[in-house]
Amino acid sequence: MTSGQSVTLLLVLALVLVVAKTLGSLLARAGQPAVIGEILAGILLGPTLLPGSVRRALFPADIHLVLSALGSLGVALFLFLIGQELTRHPPRRRTGVVLATTAGSIAVPFGLACLLAVTVVEPSGGRSLGFTLFLGTAMSVTAFPVLARIVRDRDLLGTPVAGVSLASAAIGDLLAWSMLAVTVMVSSGHTQWRLLLMFPLLALVFGAVRPLLAAWADRRARQGRTREPYVVALAGLLGCGAATEWLGLHFIFGAFLFGLVMPSGPGGLREPAGRQLGLVTEYLLLPVYFVVAGTQVDLSRLGLSGLAQFGAIMLAAVGGKYLGAAAGARWSGLDWRRSAVLATLVNTRGLTELIILTTGLQLGLLDQRLYSLMVLMAVLTTAMAGPVLRVLYPPRLVAADRARAAAEEPVPDRSPVTAGSAAGGAAA
Repeated sequence: MTSGQSVTLLLVLALVLVVAKTLGSLLARAGQPAVIGEILAGILLGPTLLPGSVRRALFPADIHLVLSALGSLGVALFLFLIGQELTRHPPRRRTGVVLATTAGSIAVPFGLACLLAVTVVEPSGGRSLGFTLFLGTAMSVTAFPVLARIVRDRDLLGTPVAGVSLASAAIGDLLAWSMLAVTVMVSSGHTQWRLLLMFPLLALVFGAVRPLLAAWADRRARQGRTREPYVVALAGLLGCGAATEWLGLHFIFGAFLFGLVMPSGPGGLREPAGRQLGLVTEYLLLPVYFVVAGTQVDLSRLGLSGLAQFGAIMLAAVGGKYLGAAAGARWSGLDWRRSAVLATLVNTRGLTELIILTTGLQLGLLDQRLYSLMVLMAVLTTAMAGPVLRVLYPPRLVAADRARAAAEEPVPDRSPVTAGSAAGGAAA
């Protein structure tokens, strides 16, 4: 890289961070997840508003390539942290409500999306099994980190609805990444025999790597050493990501997989690694990813047909998920109001949706037009949660539910949802 390219890269990075964080802060003050503002920053710097000559001056091809690489690293770190975080929220009590809500919130939008994929929505590359599976996965996902941030910011922790929504989102995210992996397998042009090696890789990671990491963490704790976790986490997630990429899957699956096997508990590696890696992910790499992804959104030439498709997408994604989650919760015994609150919470999509959509764009399953419509759907469904919750679940009901739950069982941990959670907070 020449001196001039280095200067340009540093200036573009500064611009990206300032615009993304400024819009994120403004949206956060308005009661919205900061991720919406950071995605909007990318859209504002993209073809929707800026002419091609300005965009090429701001993001030369060589600089855009470096930004894409930094964003990809940020996604790998984020998926690693989410893999850690998901195992912190297994269903304990109210398992029936969790499972019914999860099943409804995935099955109904997935089915409606598959129907859209074979009837209404068609990318420029044509319909295929991979496209149908992908659209179903993209419309049925819940963004666990955004949901966790909304639950914390609205002071819902300690209520039964919050516990059910977090557990449902955790299970749903695991299923969503699994479905995306299947979609990538179906759509991949890689040699198929490599995909069969995924099973030995899973056996190796869970059967050997996980216990070795746990033993090493215990020994490290006894010796009082605290500096190594982030090195182990980085090397492991990058190596595991490289393995899944070579197998014909996306590298994000390897990073996510390594996050799942990081040991927790006394002497564990999750919290130290999460703290150390979460800051650089939140304040540098994810904003770059948001902007790079947003610059690929073009809403300037949608036309009436595009608006009609967008309406169908919103109906399937929002209506399907809302109906499925609310019906599942009501069937398992929750009253209608709290079923509606639960459906509102699991309708948030945010960064998880953006990662899935960008993966589909890279695989050629989405063209720019459909990608733009789906990103717009993700932004609007995430923005809807706050206003709807203010109406359906006012503070007096939250306080009453928390008091009732405290009388029935010990109050859950009210500390901020971690992140390993720094990145989860960033994503929100």
